[in-house]
Amino acid sequence: MSAPTADSARASLEALRTEIAKAVVGQDPAVTGLVVALLCRGHVLLEGVPGVAKTLLVRALAASLELGTKRVQFTPDLMPSDVTGSLVYDARTAEFSFQPGPVFTNLLLADEINRTPPKTQASLLEAMEERQVTVDGTPRLLPEPFLVAATQNPVEYEGTYPLPEAQLDRFLLKLIVPLPSRQDEIGVLTRHASGFDPRDLKAAGVRPVASAADLEEARAAVARTVVSPEITGYVVDICRATRESPSLSLGASPRGATALLATSRAWAWLTGRDYVIPDDVKALALPTLRHRLQLRPEAEMEGVTADSVIEAILAHVPVPR
Repeated sequence: MSAPTADSARASLEALRTEIAKAVVGQDPAVTGLVVALLCRGHVLLEGVPGVAKTLLVRALAASLELGTKRVQFTPDLMPSDVTGSLVYDARTAEFSFQPGPVFTNLLLADEINRTPPKTQASLLEAMEERQVTVDGTPRLLPEPFLVAATQNPVEYEGTYPLPEAQLDRFLLKLIVPLPSRQDEIGVLTRHASGFDPRDLKAAGVRPVASAADLEEARAAVARTVVSPEITGYVVDICRATRESPSLSLGASPRGATALLATSRAWAWLTGRDYVIPDDVKALALPTLRHRLQLRPEAEMEGVTADSVIEAILAHVPVPR
């Protein structure tokens, strides 16, 4: 089989939308965000109320890719070793051997990540940043590609533990999964009435349409996407403006600026261009920066949101010509 080209890799990734749509109605922005994260080797946090198909969306993505996937249901009694793995004593050899945890996969679905205490949430910090797990002083590399897709309910819901800033900053994107429109909800009910079973994606016709080779070629093409000095300056100006906003106690760090540049390049390539324009930056600013900002209590009481702050900044920061 011949190696994929940049164009064929783009076509394969675009085909992901069609496959995922066989299981999930609507939610196109979330699907796009997941594809961008794959291209940037980043991780995704999906937030929405229970029952809006967050888990189904990630499962459909995994079924559309020729990649390994595992799921962990985060609960209050989950231990860090349940995620990373641990040393197990083998009575036959009288030695300890490492038993890999579910994190050793290509696509890890961390379901309802904010229902487990911070100690267990932190078990993913090294895996997400270093792409390795250290147990008993020995680092063990994770497979490539590796992506964490975590779902969470809004923190106002009972029994949730807000993710600390260091954990949130490890996520490339935070995607909001909204309630469906009336037409989309009718489509969901119609599918279920016709016998659709969300637990059986094969029966729904979801099949792998992109491989690890497609992903590797696509990432190489994204890396060749041209970023002008003016665009780099625009990204920096947006992130610096968040640090000066009177509504925020914490603005975007240089890591946030790097993330915004990376996601803008991926979006530019997905739309068929080999160079980045200001509209690419604007399109990815909300999902890339919203979880990296911390509102002041007084601003929060006045109804200000991270999204509204970013939108105001985009409206005022001069756009390069």
